Amino acid sequence: MCKGINSALPAVFIFVLIGVLIAAFIASGTLATLIYYGIEFISPAFFLPGGLLLCSFMSLATGSSWGTVGTIGVVLMGIGSTMGIPEPVIAGMVISGACFGDKMSPMSDTTNLSAMTSKTNLYSHINSMFYTTGPSYLITLIAFTVIGLEYGSTALPSHQLEVLQTTLASHFNTSLITLLPLATMFVLSVARVSAEPAMMFTSIIAVAIAAIIQEQSFPAILNSLYHGCSIHTGENVLDQIFSRGGITSMMWTLSLSLIALALGGILESCRILKVLIEFILGKVRRTAGLVAATIGSCIVGNMAMGEAYMTIILGGQLFGEAYDSKGIDRRVMSRSLEEGATLTSGLIPWTTGGAFFASTLGVSVLDYAPWALLNWLNLVVSIAMAYMGIALFKIKSSSGHPTDPVFNSALKTAV
Repeated sequence: MCKGINSALPAVFIFVLIGVLIAAFIASGTLATLIYYGIEFISPAFFLPGGLLLCSFMSLATGSSWGTVGTIGVVLMGIGSTMGIPEPVIAGMVISGACFGDKMSPMSDTTNLSAMTSKTNLYSHINSMFYTTGPSYLITLIAFTVIGLEYGSTALPSHQLEVLQTTLASHFNTSLITLLPLATMFVLSVARVSAEPAMMFTSIIAVAIAAIIQEQSFPAILNSLYHGCSIHTGENVLDQIFSRGGITSMMWTLSLSLIALALGGILESCRILKVLIEFILGKVRRTAGLVAATIGSCIVGNMAMGEAYMTIILGGQLFGEAYDSKGIDRRVMSRSLEEGATLTSGLIPWTTGGAFFASTLGVSVLDYAPWALLNWLNLVVSIAMAYMGIALFKIKSSSGHPTDPVFNSALKTAV
């Protein structure tokens, strides 16, 4: 049990710091300022595709889906809610964009782990993922554009949005200096500063702004960092947005994650999953079936162990020889591991990813999962392409030619 928890111990600290960071963003007026100007400049009709692109760029730059969801994701939830867009739809859009960058960024820990575990080059791994993730992302972008146009026609009337802006201005100083914490977080992330110190430094700046610009007392700020903010504006939508955050808000999520990780440690030590996966491999006959089995096993691994890291490591250990025996390049395996583990972690309520996304965005996993289009669509596209024989790269021999029996027979005939 301790081994299972130790494997994901850094995530425990991030859970706590995200609670602090959200409360600090609220107390400093950072969130209020972003919502204020977001209402003024962002069109409801193009909010969803624009938000998807914004989350994608930020997670690509930082390599972190958690950092993206915990910062710009919270902001987009606030802006979209005031526009009358359903929260599960917004959460699904945020998670789709955040997971895309986390999956494709060379700075992402899961991306590096998948390549390392599969013993393949990092950029070969990323290149392989473009074949399946590119079409999936394009379909997702088109879908959110169509959905956004539908909700744009039913968004809140302009006079209601003006009331919300007036209410925000009366309770917060919405000057541009309040955006300094978010800018700090982005710069530190791009500079590849580790998540923990970046979040701590950003929180300190936000606390200073809350004390100086928002004129809050220091004890009140510290209480909000622990217990969460509770701000009453008279507008129900805004009260829900600003009454959240704090360390205590993450405790349920943290306890669930610890239990899941401990269980995952037991299952790994008892070799239960290894026996199950080896049984599945014995039934696989076709190459496409191997890709489907890899993705399916990662989903089962996430459900059992509660953590994508452990699933990726175990999958790399168990599937490597199977891909070699079928003459398939291991970058196909690394791609399948990432798609099965990284993308589905946020769709399972008791994994660290699912629990974190739900508690941070304030939407349950079962509510946002249907709208996290990229996360499940990418799996469908990947398996479908495998059965069509697309992007199933063969192992190259020393001569540079694929070690494909059909190819080699044709080559001998030609010679």
